Amino acid sequence: MITFERLGPDREALSQNLYQLYIHDMSEWLELEAGPDGRFEFDTDWLWHDGVAVTLARFSGAPAGFAVVHSAKLWLGNEAARDVKDFFVLRRYRRQGVGRALAQHLWSERPTEWLIRVLAANAPAVPFWRAAVRAFRGRGYQETVVAERGRDWVRLRFDNSR
Repeated sequence: MITFERLGPDREALSQNLYQLYIHDMSEWLELEAGPDGRFEFDTDWLWHDGVAVTLARFSGAPAGFAVVHSAKLWLGNEAARDVKDFFVLRRYRRQGVGRALAQHLWSERPTEWLIRVLAANAPAVPFWRAAVRAFRGRGYQETVVAERGRDWVRLRFDNSR
């Protein structure tokens, strides 16, 4: 059974632990190096400010992944629009519907304009997001590729507020 809960600053340790694993996975595409202690450090303090929402997915009670959502104003010019900034499912729970269920939970919870930005080099993520958005919206979405800071990003955009 997949369940969801919103995390707050009282769950900082859990957030940091999951981010460590997320950054480990992303290091393949972002060319990140572990620190001298072998850890991928990441400051999670920003998660608890400026309307950022962190949602934890659980599979049969165990932490299975998380999503970080914040304003997409920078990209879409609309303060109410949401951006799926970070999204992670633990390897053990991939291909079991956790990711799709988490994405659909986010989108159903907040009807608005949505943006999903995916590093084009992240080969497993691009088809996942296309399929997840298509399952949620059918053909009612836009896809573009944008170069940003020397990397190509696939952007999927839709509005489910209507």
